[in-house]
Amino acid sequence: MNGLPLHDDRPKEECGVVGLYTPSEEAARVAFFALFALQHRGQESAGIAVSDGSQVRMHKDMGLVSQVFNEEILRGLSGSMAVGHTRYSTMGASVLRNAQPIYCQSLVGEIAVAHNGNLINARELRKELQAEGEHFDGSNDSEVIARLLVRSLHLGPEEAVRETMKRLKGAYSVTVLTPQVVLGFRDPYGVRPLIAGRVDDGFLVASESCAFGPVGGTIERELEPGEMVLIDRNGMRFAQGVDAVRRAMCLFEFIYFARPDSRMYGTVLYTARERMGERLALEHPVEADAVVPVPDSGIPAALGYSRQTGIPFVEGMTKSRYIHRTFIQPDQRMRERGVRMKLTPIIEHIAGRRLILVDDSIVRATTTKQIVRLLFEAGASEVHVRITAPPIRFPCFYGIDMASRGELAAAKMTIDEICRHVGATSLGYLSIPGACEAVGRPTDDFCLACFDGEYPLPVPEDLTKQAFEAPPEVGDMETVRTGQLKLMEV
Repeated sequence: MNGLPLHDDRPKEECGVVGLYTPSEEAARVAFFALFALQHRGQESAGIAVSDGSQVRMHKDMGLVSQVFNEEILRGLSGSMAVGHTRYSTMGASVLRNAQPIYCQSLVGEIAVAHNGNLINARELRKELQAEGEHFDGSNDSEVIARLLVRSLHLGPEEAVRETMKRLKGAYSVTVLTPQVVLGFRDPYGVRPLIAGRVDDGFLVASESCAFGPVGGTIERELEPGEMVLIDRNGMRFAQGVDAVRRAMCLFEFIYFARPDSRMYGTVLYTARERMGERLALEHPVEADAVVPVPDSGIPAALGYSRQTGIPFVEGMTKSRYIHRTFIQPDQRMRERGVRMKLTPIIEHIAGRRLILVDDSIVRATTTKQIVRLLFEAGASEVHVRITAPPIRFPCFYGIDMASRGELAAAKMTIDEICRHVGATSLGYLSIPGACEAVGRPTDDFCLACFDGEYPLPVPEDLTKQAFEAPPEVGDMETVRTGQLKLMEV
């Protein structure tokens, strides 16, 4: 995928994972549609690995799910078990060698691993494994998980997961394919989501509940922190991998990342985002003529703000659905008009009006500044910006590609300074307690590190996305092509 690098400074999605068993031998097709529903979680690369009970085969490539797979490829991936992954890189460069699932060979057979999150001790684990003779092909932390797993698989899948989880520190929701078992497990803080349920006469585990609908699945429950699930022809069972430390689900999943029709912590996210808008109206009221969302992420909160205040909800901008699908690169003049390439003002809804502009977050403030200018140029008399995320003052090290602290607007400026910087008439952020109350859980149930700097796990000062990046040796990883099918042979 080679989309337009427009001026969008939002936090970037993490990854989406799936794992499943279906007796139909069409596991790859089910995985495809489940991944398609999780496309919002990552658009850099996609992959599916399948097992027919004895052999693991895989196809992965750079691009969207619909670009990486076609009918011919899916027909070549027959099997009853599968894992899949759609990636946005949070550690390791966005290149094919880091695309997932990660393929490994073990003494008991081949495995494939898909991971959402970030390990904060990945560097030390990798050094230990390399000192013991382990060979790495990519530069992401997910391969560390895979290499640890294969070392313990002779103990059986359940005990292998336990042994691996004992070594890992950080955020991880993982699905694993072995020739005869699909595994899923979640870190002892539960930072990233993982949902288990049924599909046809089989079973499915996925990052979000929205993956179940397109494949006719039904949700059973979320995995608890530190818990694992084992799926095979005999059914689905749960076991504790490591003791849970505390609940620390990422609050940003509820504010922005997860699809609005997904359910987490027993709450439909669309409803939670509407309540965030209601709380925002109570915390930051202002006289205005219309409530305008930034499409599409600001719509639920704008509806809630409108309902709480009685100020009419109005669509003030239309969004191009296809701007990221072009391979033609804009020149610098067009790059500087990035927001205008995505958003077009509806002047009749804006001119002469006092507007409340509702959005989910401000990171660098670049995008917000352009949207505010766009509305004023379309004739708005006032633009009052209201944000459902509290001020983002600290970077994330648990699976979100967010700006460094020096780039975060709220880390460098006061709220009044940000307001002047973006050119708004006023600016109000939802409080941390307000956001948590909208979800319906106490603040202790969330990771709030990007807002308050209180990281559930201490983070190494020198941890970066490119922690393992180095020029790969020639022949480090071979991709064997059989027609369109890519088999990763490590």
